[in-house]
Amino acid sequence: MSAKIDARGLSCPQPVLMTLDEIKAGKTSEIEIIVDTETSKENVSRAATSQGWKVTDVSEEDNEYAISIKKD
Repeated sequence: MSAKIDARGLSCPQPVLMTLDEIKAGKTSEIEIIVDTETSKENVSRAATSQGWKVTDVSEEDNEYAISIKKD
């Protein structure tokens, strides 16, 4: 089971907080987060790693980033 977070149009720390909330909910082992700034991409990736999650993929399309994270 995976979750999807659409954080486009939101500025930090909102995308990070949404990601951490989903991680803490503990309902899924895979999450895809969509953001639209380089800063949000870096901050979400860093936050996920600090929680023991692994960034498995980052793709960029039309100035948007899709970050896939997975629980180790």
